[in-house]
Amino acid sequence: MPKVVLITGGSSGIGKAIGEYLSEKGYQIFGTSRNPENSKGSTFPLLKMDVNDTESIEAVISEIISKTEKIDVVINNAGVGITGPIEETPESEIKKAFQTNFHGPINVIKAVLPQMRTQGFGHILNITSIAAYMGLPYRGIYSASKAALEITIEAMRMETLQFGVKMTNVAPGDFATNIAAGRYHTPVLENSPYKKDYSNTLKMMNEHVDNGGNPMEMAKAVHKIIETTNPKIHYKVGAPLQKFSIVLKRILPDKVYERMLLRHYGLK
Repeated sequence: MPKVVLITGGSSGIGKAIGEYLSEKGYQIFGTSRNPENSKGSTFPLLKMDVNDTESIEAVISEIISKTEKIDVVINNAGVGITGPIEETPESEIKKAFQTNFHGPINVIKAVLPQMRTQGFGHILNITSIAAYMGLPYRGIYSASKAALEITIEAMRMETLQFGVKMTNVAPGDFATNIAAGRYHTPVLENSPYKKDYSNTLKMMNEHVDNGGNPMEMAKAVHKIIETTNPKIHYKVGAPLQKFSIVLKRILPDKVYERMLLRHYGLK
């Protein structure tokens, strides 16, 4: 009997790549999207769900259980990007980012845990970000929302091990997806003291995404993790330099690392 996998944000980018790859490997995939009717060419079913709407989450989980009687794996992939000087980023947009990137995955986990506890098994993978490991200029809110999820899952994993439930964080670097197009950009204001630096950094961030790796790399990594009997708590997937930046942050003095980031973004 194939493993049943639920993927949030399965209509494009990393989520779609994971769903397609796992489908080829014989898994039974259910993806979700806020607007599945707008998605074309999916090789697996897409169910209507919003991670900020607990009723829609519970409805999808109930539908999957009624069809398959189990959920083996949940991949929390749905998320949003956000950029801007923190001083100029609207409070409402900061809250929206945390609502989707942090509260959304927690909502899904809360809804699926009773089923996994009844089963006595389950694996929850959370797609975070290498950006979660450092405060990046003009991307601080995004970094913070993903970092909050990383830390919360560390705690939740210990709480749920007794039920046979595994939890894993998978942090991707830059991959060629449409996240930049859907990202909330704080407007570059003409009279802003951040105008020059923010404009240059925004251009660099978009180039990194456009020139990023193939999302299928993430799909293959996720497949390998799912097939691992005793998976690690944290995985990083991306270019060697992106992964090495986390090591450098751990070993370098804070101000040395900060100067390195400032030079990288052309801010000093």
